[in-house]
Amino acid sequence: MGYGRKTTGGKYHKFRKKKKHSLPGEERKVKLKERKSKVIRTRGKNLKTALLSDEFANVTDPKTKKTKKVKITNVLETPSNRFLARQNILVKSAIIETELGKAKITNRPSQEGMVQALLIKEEKEK
Repeated sequence: MGYGRKTTGGKYHKFRKKKKHSLPGEERKVKLKERKSKVIRTRGKNLKTALLSDEFANVTDPKTKKTKKVKITNVLETPSNRFLARQNILVKSAIIETELGKAKITNRPSQEGMVQALLIKEEKEK
């Protein structure tokens, strides 16, 4: 039988239409460019700052526990999808190259309106 039919041949009917709150939101990919963001209205008339592109990150050094705003030079790797690193897209857990060294993004930039990162301890080559 064709797709969407019972074994008897009868049709399956949807019990209701899709509601606005159950529809997926617009996918936002944060690029490595000059800072650009937009404000989005969410449920309950709340506002969310969505980041579209950024070139700076708040990088925290775990040893000294100090945070600095530094420029991002490149996206080195993205564990979730290797093609995102090639396009310089900033996502959570991506490894970025900054002025201080390598850092790992710890937040979701498309949801929070900024890039937070943690400095990675680099191993010395022998």
